[in-house]
Amino acid sequence: MKWIGRFSGYSADAFRKDLVSGCIVGIVAIPLGMAFAIASGVKPEFGLYTTIIAGILISLFGGSRFQIGGPTGAFIPILLAIVMQYGYENLLVAGFLAGVFLVLMGLLRLGSLIKFIPKPVTIGFTSGIAVIIFSGQIANFLGLEGVERHEYFFYNMKEIFLRISSLNLYSVLIAGICLAALILTPKVLPKVPGSLVGIIVSTLIAAWLFPGKVTTIGSAYGLIPGGLPSFAPLDLTWDRILMMVQPALIIAMLGSIESLLSAVVADEMTGTRHNSNRELIGQGVANMAAPLFGGIPATGAIARTATNIKNGAVSPLSGVIHGVVVLMIVVLFAPYASAIPLASMAPILMVVAWNMSEYKTFAHMFKTRTGDSLILLVTFLLTVFTTLTVAVQAGLALAVILFIKRMSGTLVVDKVLPDHSSSKEKVQAHMVTEDRDCPQIGIYTVEGALFFGASHAFESFGHKLLADPDLQVVLLRMGSVPFMDTTGEANFTSLIQRLMQRGVIVTVSGIRPQPKDLLVKTGGYSLIGEDRFFDHTGEALNYALDNLQFNKCLGCKQFAFRECTGLSSSGNLHQHIS
Repeated sequence: MKWIGRFSGYSADAFRKDLVSGCIVGIVAIPLGMAFAIASGVKPEFGLYTTIIAGILISLFGGSRFQIGGPTGAFIPILLAIVMQYGYENLLVAGFLAGVFLVLMGLLRLGSLIKFIPKPVTIGFTSGIAVIIFSGQIANFLGLEGVERHEYFFYNMKEIFLRISSLNLYSVLIAGICLAALILTPKVLPKVPGSLVGIIVSTLIAAWLFPGKVTTIGSAYGLIPGGLPSFAPLDLTWDRILMMVQPALIIAMLGSIESLLSAVVADEMTGTRHNSNRELIGQGVANMAAPLFGGIPATGAIARTATNIKNGAVSPLSGVIHGVVVLMIVVLFAPYASAIPLASMAPILMVVAWNMSEYKTFAHMFKTRTGDSLILLVTFLLTVFTTLTVAVQAGLALAVILFIKRMSGTLVVDKVLPDHSSSKEKVQAHMVTEDRDCPQIGIYTVEGALFFGASHAFESFGHKLLADPDLQVVLLRMGSVPFMDTTGEANFTSLIQRLMQRGVIVTVSGIRPQPKDLLVKTGGYSLIGEDRFFDHTGEALNYALDNLQFNKCLGCKQFAFRECTGLSSSGNLHQHIS
């Protein structure tokens, strides 16, 4: 019913809009699908099959009305590494398992958790992937021969340096023509896909003017077969499943992040709201199905989704049409694509890398010179020079460490006293001075989360309390403590126990529900005593004043409270005791 609901009120005009946007996105997706597949180390037709199968299923079962799915640039370094280490057949297994993991993530409602990945981490690895994609196309752009693909950036750059003598000027010219078309077409013909114009123009020039001078898809990978993709069951042995679990988890993690980021972009452009868990399920179904037809892992494509929206898409049907358009073109014209020079594909991927690099956001975040800048730089460098897995793990670990450090500094404990000059006599920290500070009653405002990261700060506060020999009553104002974990509770309860062992009375005011519930569960609440918890500071202060050692008030000149004037004189003190 929810699926049908996305088409409620659907009209012929809406279908016309979906048809136009779907056709345009389908045309855009064809060169990208082949380029992403080639860059990932597999044959170009597998990228087209992914665009068809995954594109249709993501639109049908996903949680965004406008999402366009297919192979994306973000997957290139991961898929290339898997192909080089495990082979194409095992890549299909990894893609299928990633689909299973994505479905499970959706069913377990983990979609919202993906949104909590810090932005410096996502920008860092996205920019790092962009560098890898861009650098990976230099060899094709220059037409270098005998270049071996390596898993790591440093060795790929070394390979280019060693093969630079084989530079092919014809390839550079063809790549330059395609690049010029990519840059000029949006300015001259904004409705026409620049990648399509670039490929057609550069391919025709290469075929007519420089036949046999540049490497083509056909000469490198063989003829692209026409017709429908054929169904081929996977060889899912237990050993292969165990071997590919880790790569599959990496694919699932990146796929979930990329697809939900794309869905968020779609929401911002259209004012709609996607269902993140359903989106993960749709992505999972698509990634389980695509490998059965030779397809590689897919995810939501931000650029194609934006193109879909800008061309007037109304419903998920535009994504289905985009997949059907690609299928029709593959059936009718696939063999002709074999004549496309690899030098024509290189600038397309370079422009994709440039657009996904987030260079403006990267520069802005780096200039802040904060902990986020460090997270950004570490994630970026590790993505480029090691692997995405290492980069994300290190980025997240660093983000957690810095977050804990920041949060530990937010816990503040101030000693306060009533301000008699204000109408409501609110307690203020500045009212505590050398000449005005009750020796027996300590009122403290605790602000910030009491969690394991703040344990050192709270312990320091406790040492100060325990070092005061005259202290009789402690009033802890807990209204500004939003959260307490078990470490914070243990430190809190330990301090209370040590104070009570010395005969100090502890009262608490304004405690919030979560800390209170935890104290009830752990026994800290009953340790203090229900009668010593108060909703307001005034009530707790009256209780504290009733439990003073009044003989110590005699002659006191601090006058911290209004009652001190009477308590410090001998006559009023005897009257109070009687």
